[in-house]
Amino acid sequence: MIRYALKCDQNHSFESWFQSAAAYEKVRTAGMVSCPDCGSVAIEKALMAPQIRPGDKAASTPERPLSSEPATDRDKALAELKRQVEEGSDYVGLKFASEARAIHDGTAPDRPIWGEARLDQAKELIDDGILVAPLPFHPKSKTN
Repeated sequence: MIRYALKCDQNHSFESWFQSAAAYEKVRTAGMVSCPDCGSVAIEKALMAPQIRPGDKAASTPERPLSSEPATDRDKALAELKRQVEEGSDYVGLKFASEARAIHDGTAPDRPIWGEARLDQAKELIDDGILVAPLPFHPKSKTN
């Protein structure tokens, strides 16, 4: 997984996780990445500082936010959404597309889920009227 700092054409900044750089390009060009503030799909990568992990012997330090600005209402809302996803949904991993379809069809219990899906799988689900959306963060699964 890779985290990108992103910016829309209205100058709103946000972050999101992607499976790879190629996956980011595919979903962005397909118009599937949108600004959480204004909904714009004119998205570009913003400048971001690399995260370097210390060696085993280095003292651990808490993760620093990318910005020194105080938490915004959007940041607080995203943190709350992340908490709700982590506490109230099932991680189904690579079975996300098949499990989402089974829930939609009524052959699996109705419950909130999250996991991974290829772009073509996500597009098929959306084309079939199954509501799915990329998360703007990567929750911790019970297996993490």
